[in-house]
Amino acid sequence: MNTSDLSRGCFIKFNGELCQVTEYQHRTPGNLRAFYQVNMRVIRTGKQIENRFRAGEEIEFVRVEMKQYQYLYKDGDSLVVMDQETFDQLYIPEILFGSAFAFMKEGVIVDVAMEGGDNPVSATAPSKMELEVTYTEPAVPGNTATNTLKPATLETGASVMVPLFVNTGEIIRVDTAAGTYVERVK
Repeated sequence: MNTSDLSRGCFIKFNGELCQVTEYQHRTPGNLRAFYQVNMRVIRTGKQIENRFRAGEEIEFVRVEMKQYQYLYKDGDSLVVMDQETFDQLYIPEILFGSAFAFMKEGVIVDVAMEGGDNPVSATAPSKMELEVTYTEPAVPGNTATNTLKPATLETGASVMVPLFVNTGEIIRVDTAAGTYVERVK
């Protein structure tokens, strides 16, 4: 396979490392040869790297299978997830979820990418989670017209900035990738 088969999210071997393509651009500058500018994330370390491939250059693609699992509980530095069809339990390193882990509740469905059927290489939490606010300062009447934020502690223990009108006990929707408040759930 070559550079024309590149797509966002695909896995390739680059310099002996398994990498996931996060962004790519096909460029044809003036009278020069076309090339692909590719941003990748090294799976083992999480480091972002960038490389320029010639158009038509051979690339080693890696077959990765995506599967959905149910998050059960945390065990040390790993998360225990369960296959919903076979009920097999798997240990996934917490680092694969990144900062989104702070907003995950037990029982949610997560996507895990497996290389060779048994080696987890990437994991994705749900993009939005509905969580209860366990503590935040009470709102002051008449102080809701400004776009001011205050800290709130969620049921998972994570902290997020919320508007002044959000109170303890309310359910809010959080963007897990950015770690930000989205809206109040009715």
